[in-house]
Amino acid sequence: MALQGQSFKKKDWALFRDKIAGWQENYMDRLNKEYIELLSSDAAPSEKFWALDKRIKEDKGKKGVRIQMSRSDLIYNIISLINEGAISMDDLEEFSDELKETVRFLVER
Repeated sequence: MALQGQSFKKKDWALFRDKIAGWQENYMDRLNKEYIELLSSDAAPSEKFWALDKRIKEDKGKKGVRIQMSRSDLIYNIISLINEGAISMDDLEEFSDELKETVRFLVER
C-alpha cells in the first residue's frame, strides 16, 4: 500500500489535477445552497448573519474549498475530500486500483 513518500502512478496525479477543480466547484455549489437555506430560515437576521459567518469561516479551511496541490499529499487530500463529503469513492472510478485500495483502507480505519 502506497503512502506519503511513495509515488502513485503519474496517471493518478494527472487525473487528480484534471478533476479537482470540478469537484471543488460542485462542493462549493452545494455549500452555497446550504447557505441559502440558512439565510432563508425564520431566525433573526443577526442570528442568520453570524451563523453564516461561522459556517463560511469553517468551510474555507476544507480541502473541498481550498487545497494545497502536492503530489506527495495526493492520498491525504483525497481522504480529506471524502471525509468532508466533497467527493465519494465513486468519484475515484478512473483512478488506479492501488490508489483506490489505499484510500478505502485509510477511510475505513
